[in-house]
Amino acid sequence: MTKFAYDFEFHTIEGGHLPLETYRDKVVLVVNTASQCGLTPQYDGLEKLYSDYRDQGLVVLGVPCNQFAGQEPGTEAEIKEFCETKFNIDFPLTAKADVKGETAHPFYKWAKDVLGEPAEPKWNFHKILIGRDGKPI
Repeated sequence: MTKFAYDFEFHTIEGGHLPLETYRDKVVLVVNTASQCGLTPQYDGLEKLYSDYRDQGLVVLGVPCNQFAGQEPGTEAEIKEFCETKFNIDFPLTAKADVKGETAHPFYKWAKDVLGEPAEPKWNFHKILIGRDGKPI
């Protein structure tokens, strides 16, 4: 069984590869996001958190997901534009991914295996914190 977040990879919202190994020795806050959710204003706080603490090793990683009431229906390009123009998001975003159930991205399946049922997102803007050691907290 995988022991560290570093063993996983997402795709960037631009289509490139995003190995979590990139964030070794950093604290990573992984957040499943949705542009048409009532919680979308959380983008402001997430961006502030990222800008305030990035120099100390914090990364906020947004994972757009359309599994909750279809609130992230857009393409990656539309999502990226929305985040940059409406919320001035500078933190990294992945390509859209499923975060729960059988189709969940392997990172989310691993987090649930390690942390139990509470780690599986029940709605948008669920957060999983990865410590500097690569383990979920």
